[in-house]
Amino acid sequence: MSSSRTVLKGRGTATNPANRFHERHVEPFDDGWDTGEGEPQRPRTTLLADSSRSLLVYNRSPDVPFDRSINPYRGCEHGCVYCYARPSHAYLDCSPGLDFETKIFHKPNAAALLRAELARPAYRCQPIALGVNTDAYQPAERDLNITREILQVLLEFRHPVGIVTKSALVERDLDLLTQMAQQRLVHVTVSVTTLDRALARSLEPRAAAPQRRLQTIRALQQAGIPVAVLIAPVIPALNDSEIETILHAVREAGAISAGYVMLRLPHEVKDLFRDWLQQHQPLKAERVMNRVRDTRGGRDNDSRFGHRMRGNGVYAELIAKRFHTAHRRLGFAELPDYDLGRFRAPGDGGGQLALFE
Repeated sequence: MSSSRTVLKGRGTATNPANRFHERHVEPFDDGWDTGEGEPQRPRTTLLADSSRSLLVYNRSPDVPFDRSINPYRGCEHGCVYCYARPSHAYLDCSPGLDFETKIFHKPNAAALLRAELARPAYRCQPIALGVNTDAYQPAERDLNITREILQVLLEFRHPVGIVTKSALVERDLDLLTQMAQQRLVHVTVSVTTLDRALARSLEPRAAAPQRRLQTIRALQQAGIPVAVLIAPVIPALNDSEIETILHAVREAGAISAGYVMLRLPHEVKDLFRDWLQQHQPLKAERVMNRVRDTRGGRDNDSRFGHRMRGNGVYAELIAKRFHTAHRRLGFAELPDYDLGRFRAPGDGGGQLALFE
């Protein structure tokens, strides 16, 4: 993919790399009619209904702490240029570039699908991860309320859930989350990439500002909701110097637990990220990519289980040591266990025995 010098305000990228599953690719061509005057037209976000017939997605990945997840949205308007989920948009016949940020597929019948799946006699309760691929609280959620409806079903079934978000919109659902926390049914993890507002504005343009995320952590903690923080991604030579500062800030805000993930650059993401570096961090671009390769065995990416989240080599080991030293010094702990024993399908009480619940 050729480097783009266009920057669209509020978007992580201005390019749409070819879908890797297409046999024919279209390349832009300068015919001399574009004068270059004025700002480029800002593409609007388009919401598209997702006709999926199931909601729960199961995985057997040994390096993630859950075996099932829900993603109410496919694509994400937050526009984080580093997002490892971007390549999944190719399965929707879209580009992992600007399409990922502007063509948002949503699941309008998500609550009904979830209710049917949880009510199946063969279903066995384990924590559900909500919004781990794309943010369940991205801007479209303000009007669509799909995530809120999912939480209402989970509360009704008394089903445990772990939420990952970088949006302050999660505070809207404090009424539901508080009820779930009282029954040990919920954890919320807030993703914090940087405390530098300028860096955040270009790196994740439509996500909540860093200081706003700290306020969200405080609000969750004050409501009695167990909250963790994920420093993700740690980008060598760009935000890695902030590890200790971020941990200190989120601990003061009320986070109980913390973790981190090294930058991952699968498929088209590596070229999108390189392009972003040339646009926004040209003096650091070469150094950043050299360090990335230091953590990935000389490559841009390493997708192997057990390696993809943390990386390898001396530099990765240094990051791990710094993180764990600060983590221990600041007194972080583990999140409380979920109460899986509360799960039950509504109305399922064995006849009159339901009167004694």
